[in-house]
Amino acid sequence: MEDRKSIDCVAIIGFGEAGCIFAKDLAAQGLHVSVFDLLFNSRRRRQAMLKKAQTCGVTAARSLRDCLHKAELVISAVTASSALDVAKEAGPNLREGQTFVDINSVSPETKRKAAGYVERRGARFVEAAVMSAVPKQRLRVPMLLGGPHSTEIAERLQRIGVNARAYSEQLGVASAVKMCRSVIIKGLEAIAIESLFAARRYGAEDKVIESLAASFPGMGWEDHLPDYLISRVAEHGHRRAVEMREVAQTLRHIGIEPIMALATARRQQELVGNIDKQKLAFDSDAPFSWRSLSDAVRRPRRRSAK
Repeated sequence: MEDRKSIDCVAIIGFGEAGCIFAKDLAAQGLHVSVFDLLFNSRRRRQAMLKKAQTCGVTAARSLRDCLHKAELVISAVTASSALDVAKEAGPNLREGQTFVDINSVSPETKRKAAGYVERRGARFVEAAVMSAVPKQRLRVPMLLGGPHSTEIAERLQRIGVNARAYSEQLGVASAVKMCRSVIIKGLEAIAIESLFAARRYGAEDKVIESLAASFPGMGWEDHLPDYLISRVAEHGHRRAVEMREVAQTLRHIGIEPIMALATARRQQELVGNIDKQKLAFDSDAPFSWRSLSDAVRRPRRRSAK
């Protein structure tokens, strides 16, 4: 059966952090990988993006249509705010027999709407909830698949080294796992920023961290954890804030007021806003220090009028 054959040709929409990693690792296995990103059409970014594609050993498509043309598997790896638009634009260019895997961090309702666009021409839609940071595990990052084709597609993805497993035949459940998990994961990042930046300004951060390590041993509070949590927001805060608004939509849909989700989005956005104001730049290959960032974004106190 056609559904059981190996995957030879992959299209990846979005050539950011996750898309680039997936593209490079799949191409390294001998698969033909075509990628498309709106930045390929940017005068300022085009040459850098094309060079990145060449370095990864993948084909930079001239258009979304060209990217999708020969692919058996399509992976959508864009920002949460673009996920639905990409599915809508891709839909008319898809055909029966193609599989569209949406790995974007969006609400179950957004996934269901995207599926409607993808399936109009007979393509199959599968949602994927990425359950950890992609850079740390690359293709081995755990992914939960959802939808009526999830079992079949999980088997095919496993054959090309992707750590995917079917979770639910009902579309939206896998995404709900991701969204509800994000309340904790991204909430912890936001709480770490608020707590540790405040402690730093009081000169009390060492004792706060010592206390956290005693209360939650093994988490890494006295080691790597504070830098890791805060670096994720510093580097990807805009994207993560958008994702948390998708979390808020998820909660509202089932009647829960998203108090913590929206507060997390606000804290993320506030930090990256201050980083932008200070025109701070980060080298992802250099060691990250949350203490240095806290000092850099600190606003000078206003002097009281005499």
